[in-house]
Amino acid sequence: SSAYTLVAADAGKHVTTSGNTLTIPNNVFSSGDAVVIVNNSSSEITITASISNLFLGSDGSTGNKKLAGRCTATVLFTGGTHGYISGGGLSAA
Repeated sequence: SSAYTLVAADAGKHVTTSGNTLTIPNNVFSSGDAVVIVNNSSSEITITASISNLFLGSDGSTGNKKLAGRCTATVLFTGGTHGYISGGGLSAA
């Protein structure tokens, strides 16, 4: 598919996408929830942060991210509007 938006039922699971955009919605996840994102494509995807702050683990930057092809990223939520993302092939969008 070309786009996917995470849902509460994704917590504790991995989500595989071959699309070009994955959206992290605001006020859907709770503190302690985690989701693994698997880019099943050879092309990079955009992770759109609709939450207030999506912090990149390597440098603390916020906002949208890019995930390189065939890479994975984990988002750990500290509340409905804040999350921390880490993994190989991540960069600021």
